[in-house]
Amino acid sequence: MAEHPVRRARAWLSRAVEPGSVDAWRFVERVGPVEAERALRAGGGPPTVQALVGRRAAEDLAEDDLVRAGRCGARLVVPEDDEWPAPALHCLTLRASQLPLEHRDQPDRTKALVPPLALWVRGDRPLGDLVEQSVALVGSRASTAYGEHVAAELGHGLGERGWTTVSGGAYGIDAAAHRGALAAGAPTVAVLACGVDRAYPSAHSALFARLLDDDGLLVSEWAPGCAPLKHRFLVRNRLIAALTQGTVVVEAAARSGAQATAHRARDLGKQVMAVPGPVTSAMSVGCHELLRDEEHRVVLVTSAAEVVQQVGRLGADLADPAARPSSALDSLSDVARRVLDACPVRVGVPPERLATVAGCEVVDVLRVLPVLELHDLVEWTGTGWRVTPPPRTPRAGGRA
Repeated sequence: MAEHPVRRARAWLSRAVEPGSVDAWRFVERVGPVEAERALRAGGGPPTVQALVGRRAAEDLAEDDLVRAGRCGARLVVPEDDEWPAPALHCLTLRASQLPLEHRDQPDRTKALVPPLALWVRGDRPLGDLVEQSVALVGSRASTAYGEHVAAELGHGLGERGWTTVSGGAYGIDAAAHRGALAAGAPTVAVLACGVDRAYPSAHSALFARLLDDDGLLVSEWAPGCAPLKHRFLVRNRLIAALTQGTVVVEAAARSGAQATAHRARDLGKQVMAVPGPVTSAMSVGCHELLRDEEHRVVLVTSAAEVVQQVGRLGADLADPAARPSSALDSLSDVARRVLDACPVRVGVPPERLATVAGCEVVDVLRVLPVLELHDLVEWTGTGWRVTPPPRTPRAGGRA
């Protein structure tokens, strides 16, 4: 566990500094969280970071936030903890180290791939363990019945295979993915854009309660009590992408948060997958755009097995081939197929006639006829061979 001053300092920073700032992350990395808090509260931090903190520098709610978190069963997980998901978040560290030094050249805070300073986690399971084998399922809030069905099936199938479903806890695809995982008795993680003590949307309070009861987690970069402001959802997307081995977009409009999450996953080197939908559906336009992108390899998936094949163990987690209907015709040789095609439907004809029509020798006809008869494809009429007629169905109200 981290020492109390470090945890307290990161608690203060999580409220004072909006996540996603490259300069803020670099400052904390350079001087440490305790010194960073001291400098910012005294007004002596880097100008860009000090401007981001603004009037929050005069506030100190760190102790209150830690107490408030404890009351709802939450805790602050920091990089100094064993529970910190360091392997998963390493991709953010690598990308952040490659970002420009000049503030004017850096990407917008809602798009910057920067590690979190700390994570508020509600639930009993260790965060690092739960996301070690996980997949993000994201999609539209205004989902269709088709999309919700697919998301629930994917969440259920991943849960049965021991994979954790990570999503955003929102209406539509997110909720369906969480419910699918819970139906399989598997834990699921909701990454929120508000405090973990708030149910947003409020209609999902029962879903979040069930999620916590089933060993799932609520995760957020924002301190308890923080509101779900619009820009925070955009910042949150990078965390969903980073914590998981791959991202599946189930339904997405032409411009959507789900597409943004897919782009963050792509930029982090994670596997991006998409579920196709009806070509007439506006809710699948984003998925189809991803699949048509020739520059970036987005994989089409239709089942949990196909998802696991993309993110699982190389050569081990392979999806079974799609089931195909089989019939006796599948095992026939070329000659047998030609003889069968030569057989008339009504009257029987001799082998010599079949040989002429099929274009083969009589001996070949005599060789394959027993095979065709064994499969009940042809029958002897007493005068010749013909195709076996289909079984007669009794007329309604009549005799067979």
